[in-house]
Amino acid sequence: MSLNSFRLSRRSLLSGAIMAGTATLAGMQPRSARAATYTLLNVSYDPTRELYTEINRVFSADWTKQHPDDRALVRTSHGGSGAQARSVLEGAPADVVTLGLAYDIDILARHGLLSTDWQKRLPHNSTPFTSTIVFLVRKGNPKNIHDWPDLIRDDVQVITPNPKTSGGARWNYLAAWGWALRANNNSEDAAKTYLKTLFKHVPVLDTGARGATNSFVQRHLGDVLIAWENEALMAARDIGPDQFDIVLPSVSILAEPPVAVVDKNVQAHGTEAVAQAYVDFLFTPQGQEIGARHHFRPSDSAILARHKDVFPTMETFDIASLGGWDSVQKTHFSDGGIFDQLYK
Repeated sequence: MSLNSFRLSRRSLLSGAIMAGTATLAGMQPRSARAATYTLLNVSYDPTRELYTEINRVFSADWTKQHPDDRALVRTSHGGSGAQARSVLEGAPADVVTLGLAYDIDILARHGLLSTDWQKRLPHNSTPFTSTIVFLVRKGNPKNIHDWPDLIRDDVQVITPNPKTSGGARWNYLAAWGWALRANNNSEDAAKTYLKTLFKHVPVLDTGARGATNSFVQRHLGDVLIAWENEALMAARDIGPDQFDIVLPSVSILAEPPVAVVDKNVQAHGTEAVAQAYVDFLFTPQGQEIGARHHFRPSDSAILARHKDVFPTMETFDIASLGGWDSVQKTHFSDGGIFDQLYK
């Protein structure tokens, strides 16, 4: 949905609430006077469209079951994680953000939209689901792609989005960077050489992860898609089980996309309680099962174990091993950083 249409929707609901209050004064029954409709905006990253379509529907039904007089309507906006964070800074009325990486929510905190200790408010550093980075290839793996070195062969074209706008692209880049460091005795020069060569094999940089998936799946660009595991599973299982295979690289990164309530906005909207209930719902067994159904790895270890056939054990490293998001963002993705140097 567009943010302008969401603002109109919020204004319409507000007008309706004022009219309802007037009607109550004219003699409406007390039960109706207590009724409320809460409208939340969840500003999310690219590959979560199907996930939050179901989460929103189930949460809304659950809220009304627990609060019979109330309704909770949830809308979700999607795009590249970095671009989505900027939209919130520029005024998008997000009650909740569910972005691709912690750095993007940290930016909002630094601008006073929520507390800087936001990751301590929910379990698992406010990360209800994790993922990792894998390769999606054409059925039968015709280019015989098995690990990171295969991506820079002369006969291979690679699809990955733009790390300047996409959180998923930054995870992709860092998965490749971490592998290159490990393969070259932690030589940053060797890692730079590998990444520079890799991006010469990328014919187009989409702004978000879903756009890159569409380029590979629908536009038939490239021989391999570097992707969130959930995007690869969606393509291989739901879109084209006879068209694609998933390849697990020898090592990848633990991708941790977090969630948070936007304090300043929910206080202005009067949605504190329902927004908190929404993010809490993501950690419940029901929310975790919905995540698994949409190919995200549950943070609940017992539920993850129930889906071990879908989520195989992989060797991964985390963002802390690369210095943390502040260091990584400044070094690699800021203007003039390593990515800009390599890509030009």
